[in-house]
Amino acid sequence: MVFVLSTDRVPLDPCHEARARELLSKGRAAVWRTFPFTIMLKDRIRTESDVHDHRLKIDPGSKTTGIVIVQEATHSTSSGQADRVVFAAELTHRGQAIRNSLLARRAVRRSRRQRKTRYRPARFLNRRRRAGWLAPSLAHRALTTDTWVRRLRAACPITAISMELVRFDTQAMEHPEIAGVEYQRGTLFGWGSGIICWPSGATAAPTAARQACGWSKSI
Repeated sequence: MVFVLSTDRVPLDPCHEARARELLSKGRAAVWRTFPFTIMLKDRIRTESDVHDHRLKIDPGSKTTGIVIVQEATHSTSSGQADRVVFAAELTHRGQAIRNSLLARRAVRRSRRQRKTRYRPARFLNRRRRAGWLAPSLAHRALTTDTWVRRLRAACPITAISMELVRFDTQAMEHPEIAGVEYQRGTLFGWGSGIICWPSGATAAPTAARQACGWSKSI
């Protein structure tokens, strides 16, 4: 499907690729954007067109985010009204690449302090993070998704946005029959959050290792 804009640059219903080629060959439309491919009509405004409601659906992920635009209740099937998909895309994030770049920068700065050059003081303790700070890889994911939502809203008459938010309950998946107090008191009940510092297979941890990790049992 090809996105369509009116003469006054208002989004209209997307059209088929063959219809877009016909409009371009007859001179009734011009290319507005190459990706996502969008054309602008030269002889029609928004009030002269019949526009349907579209919904933008987002499936966020750590590495890839799925984006789909559906035209709601456009055609009938045996089970009733059905939506029609007009646009689908996968947004690949650069979270790992950003992390690797930050690690490389840190290594270069550390090596600079060790060489026989002007002393470069460490500044990792005197930098404050502003309120609402996010890690660069996470901020990139949020900003990139927001950018594409704005681009698609400018090219398609989107009236609603849906986002899939999923949480997995591993305890209920492993023991479907668990309920009540047994569900509330899982395998980690009574233990604080922390990192296990002793080797795997050990039956007990030294007191010093527990204190260093901040890992202690609640009393």
